[in-house]
Amino acid sequence: MNCSISGEVPEEPVVSTKSGLLFEKRLIERHISDYGKCPVTGEPLTMDDIVPIKTGKIVKPRPVQAASIPGMLGMFQIEWDSLMLSNFALEQQLHTARQELSHALYQHDAACRVIARLKKERDEARELLAQAERQLPNAAAMESADTATTLSNGKRAAEDVEMDPGGKRIRPGISSAIITELTDCNTTLSQQRKKRQIPPTLAPLDTLERYTQLNSYPLHKTNKPGILSLDIYYPKDIIATGGVDTNAVVFDQPSGQIISTLSGHSKRVTSVKFAGESEMVVTGSADKTVRVWQGSEDGSYACRHVLKDHTAEVQAVTVHATNNYFVTASLDNTWCFYELASGLCLTQIGDSSESDGYTSAAFHPDGLILGTGTTGAIVKIWDVKSQANVARFDGHVGAVTAISFSENGYFLATAAQDGVKLWDLRKLRNFRNFSPYDENTPTQTVEFDHSGSYLALGGSDIRVYQVASVKSDWNSIKTFPDLSGTGKSTCLKFGPDAKYIAVGSMDRNLRIFGLPGDDGQPED
Repeated sequence: MNCSISGEVPEEPVVSTKSGLLFEKRLIERHISDYGKCPVTGEPLTMDDIVPIKTGKIVKPRPVQAASIPGMLGMFQIEWDSLMLSNFALEQQLHTARQELSHALYQHDAACRVIARLKKERDEARELLAQAERQLPNAAAMESADTATTLSNGKRAAEDVEMDPGGKRIRPGISSAIITELTDCNTTLSQQRKKRQIPPTLAPLDTLERYTQLNSYPLHKTNKPGILSLDIYYPKDIIATGGVDTNAVVFDQPSGQIISTLSGHSKRVTSVKFAGESEMVVTGSADKTVRVWQGSEDGSYACRHVLKDHTAEVQAVTVHATNNYFVTASLDNTWCFYELASGLCLTQIGDSSESDGYTSAAFHPDGLILGTGTTGAIVKIWDVKSQANVARFDGHVGAVTAISFSENGYFLATAAQDGVKLWDLRKLRNFRNFSPYDENTPTQTVEFDHSGSYLALGGSDIRVYQVASVKSDWNSIKTFPDLSGTGKSTCLKFGPDAKYIAVGSMDRNLRIFGLPGDDGQPED
């Protein structure tokens, strides 16, 4: 007979005098001790009501699975599988716990930095207020104090002067409010993209096939010729160029006139970007500095901030879609995230696992992803909110000279010595390559147009392709002939609606390719 509780043959059988039920002695003793009643009938039960039964030695039969070697192997396999599943679940729980702990430590560290900064600003404000109250009777002294306060505030806004015990600057970090702003911008732009259609004003394919060189403007000095970077502010059709001559030039494309020359860097200007409503220009230079230029109504630009957070040549500048923040990338193996209005470096990110410097950088159209290229031929994708390296692409030869995201948000184009590679950001893979030049002629630049319909690349010549899907052919539309003399193209950008292509080259000329009348200028 089997035990009424366990359903198995009892080792020490006992019977209840009240119900006549058979139990395992150790099980019924524990149940009576805990509850004081029969587990089956529910009637009150004591140990005095339990009588032991004398039986012969009980031999438990072997389970069917253990009656043969295959059966035992099956049992062992089941137990092993259960052990592995249990171990996998434990590893997942450990990984989740580590992530939560890391996130909590990061939040705690960021909160401590913010609190320390707020305390310091509070103490400074109290000190300035007390000083102003003491000097109030003396108007001249008060004016001097106000001037000193203004200069002090301007200095604090321009650079973060807090230091840690090791003498390094403490960055305030990207706050939760800024992350919310970036996320909201991302959501808005993503929703707009789903509804966006190719504008009817976009230059059609047959028009691009007939593009020729319309004009050539020698914008920079002749002693150190060469244009290294350019950007276009579309609403006003204004072009900014950065040159080897240490200057940046703001140029009005429709009139063909120079608006302003920005002088201040001591070495070549490697990158130039418009920010805000074209009233601000950000330039990066080989002199390790970044300058923010503020425009005025008369067309002149004054240097508003000089940023000295990098320790090596600044190679790239890219502006976020909010127009409130920008990122700089340098050969010192770091990139910095800045607030545009104050010029404050909120965070500086380096990759301790590698020593390669950054040679190019660009924001994804939605603004939550940053792409960077390195001297070591690696393309790295960063999550802006966490500043974590979330993906990396290899396969290039030589430094990654340029990087461009398509407006559809799916494609990434990168240029290096071996040509241009196209990457599918959804599957994180390379799906197409262009190798237009020989191994001694690197591809210097690559750029999608603003609608995401065309792709242009440049080196010893300029080549334009029609953007297609991953599996479709990207047809070649136009190849502009070799540039004369030392005019290898170093940078290019499509004008509004691809009505023209602006190209900077090493002979200091800004070239405009298009059809007469479509570039905003009258036909000859």
